Amino acid sequence: MIISLSQLSVGYTLSHPVISDINLELRSGQLACLIGENGIGKSTLLKTLTGFLPKLKGSLLLDNRDIESFSQRELARQVSIVLTQKPDVQNLMIEEIIGLGRSPYTGFFGRLRAEDRKVVDDAIATMGIEKLRGRMIQTLSDGERQKVMIAKALAQETSIILLDEPTAFLDFPSKAETFQSLQRMAHERDKLILLSTHDLELAVRFADSLLEVKKGALQAVSATEVKASIRAIIDRQPLF
Repeated sequence: MIISLSQLSVGYTLSHPVISDINLELRSGQLACLIGENGIGKSTLLKTLTGFLPKLKGSLLLDNRDIESFSQRELARQVSIVLTQKPDVQNLMIEEIIGLGRSPYTGFFGRLRAEDRKVVDDAIATMGIEKLRGRMIQTLSDGERQKVMIAKALAQETSIILLDEPTAFLDFPSKAETFQSLQRMAHERDKLILLSTHDLELAVRFADSLLEVKKGALQAVSATEVKASIRAIIDRQPLF
């Protein structure tokens, strides 16, 4: 799967776009991290890439097909997203929440088949949340809830996964573990995973590419180049 952006502007009004003139191509098999200050447009871009928000102008293609030509169900089989706000569901068990990720294939009230349950089990195992399986969603901590929603996105089996601050509520060891799992998943399962984050050190360590939003523009910088620059700065620092 390839996302191609050409002269893309995103935001809420054409006269005041949040990010303008984006020219970028992202391919499956990589973990890409979106960095930048709070309120600068990272979430707006992610919502546009999944079709939640209409683009203001320019081209947004998935495998050379305009995103606006996809039906809602077709798009749900290609792109999944996890936002930072709490899910608007209550009184559901964790396994049921994750099972909702299969709705593009079964329908919202569709019964899960044996193969669907295997996908759900795999998502639970991948995120290491087997102990949460029998819990109700409202009993979870913010960090636990975030892991469950990522598992739901995995169960959706899309080629593209978009994550808005997926490690925001996790402690540092869990952050590192999540980044490592997402990187491995992107590489081994040939997925494009694009996430926004303020955990720059982890992004530099695990991302295949870094995308910085700054002053209304998006700039792509390779993780390798960023790592080399950081090492050069550290090497120039005096020891005492």
